[in-house]
Amino acid sequence: MQKKLCSLLLISTAIVFAGCSKSETVTPKSVPTEVKSLSPVTIRFHQLGGYFTDQDFSELVVEPVKKKYPHITVVMDKTTEDLPELLTKGEAIDFLVTYHGRLINYIDMGVYFDITPLAKQHNIDLSRFESGALDTITAISPKKELIALPYANNLNATYYNKDVFDKFGVPYPKDGMLWEDAIELAKKVTRKEGSIQYRGLDTDMLGRYLLPLSLNLIDAKTDEVTVNSDPYKRVMEIGRQIYAIPGNEYNTGNAIDRFLKDRSVAMLTTVNLFLRLRETPDLNWDVVQYPSFKERPNTYGQYDLHLAAPMANSKNRDDQMRVLEVLFSDEVQTIMSRKSAKQTVMKDPKYKQMFAQDLPEMKGKNIAGVFKSSSAPAPVNSIYYAKANSIVSAEFTNVVTNKKDVNTALRDAEEQIKLHIKTEKGK
Repeated sequence: MQKKLCSLLLISTAIVFAGCSKSETVTPKSVPTEVKSLSPVTIRFHQLGGYFTDQDFSELVVEPVKKKYPHITVVMDKTTEDLPELLTKGEAIDFLVTYHGRLINYIDMGVYFDITPLAKQHNIDLSRFESGALDTITAISPKKELIALPYANNLNATYYNKDVFDKFGVPYPKDGMLWEDAIELAKKVTRKEGSIQYRGLDTDMLGRYLLPLSLNLIDAKTDEVTVNSDPYKRVMEIGRQIYAIPGNEYNTGNAIDRFLKDRSVAMLTTVNLFLRLRETPDLNWDVVQYPSFKERPNTYGQYDLHLAAPMANSKNRDDQMRVLEVLFSDEVQTIMSRKSAKQTVMKDPKYKQMFAQDLPEMKGKNIAGVFKSSSAPAPVNSIYYAKANSIVSAEFTNVVTNKKDVNTALRDAEEQIKLHIKTEKGK
């Protein structure tokens, strides 16, 4: 552990000095007249996960940046190595693409910087963003700095197979359902027909229940474990009721595949599936608002931000800002909303109104119902979150498969998480 920390400190020191060098001094007024004379530069993106498809990256970043700033060539690397491994090898990275919850993993490495001053210099109007989205990012930084900009927020929705409801003569789901309403409706379409067991309601992970209540397992500042409490009992009980429906028992397989491919799920509650649904044109589906907890109506999950974090060791500071300027331009945000079916975090309601309008597969779908819900606040993840989440998920499985009662499962989860934290701190 000592050697690892020393390595990270050396990296951090190098990053700080690199971030202070070779930065251009272009003022906003001089940019248009100097673009043609700027030296060619390659801006490298590294993403931890599949946040940009090749097509999206080309249409939303590569092509519009090249159009406005011909001297900039933007590339996405293909490596699956983690950020520390790449920096240890001395590789140059200009942007990290990930989701906001993972930023905390690298906060002590010195890889970020406050982009607010340069954003102002390059006419990136931060007031256009939802304040809750920016607050989610600044909360991660010890100095409350804006270390990344979110280009999309993952939405949640209830997708349903109309053929299953038609088969059993049951009315379709409606916007505004509570979890209790969805469970009662699921009971009516959980049936076996021939060799096919139809499941009334399915979801893909425990987090879909936790996030609308902003439940975060561990306090990031104090390391207090919070899972053995009434809000978590509430979540566990909802899950238990869903999978207690006869014929709708818990299944460790892929819920999304059961809905899209097997066609055996009547309702699926999950994140943005619209691009996946384009690949299944014969599925007779529609969508309604995500179920709410009665204590948090019209809330479908906490902020789940996909973002671009400019790296502090980049030698192309102003070109980093030019790329962000283009990505968050009205032109690109419009393309993203209309064509890529990604939910922007721009405040202007026009983006939600134009969501997926250029996708013929979305015509006639109840897209407006999805946006009747909004995101809950997102507390900062602990550095121990990933392990804690796997522990609680395992205990959730124990509950929904009747191996443990809710109280025992949460008590056991608390003990395991505390032991994990103690062990990690002792290394």
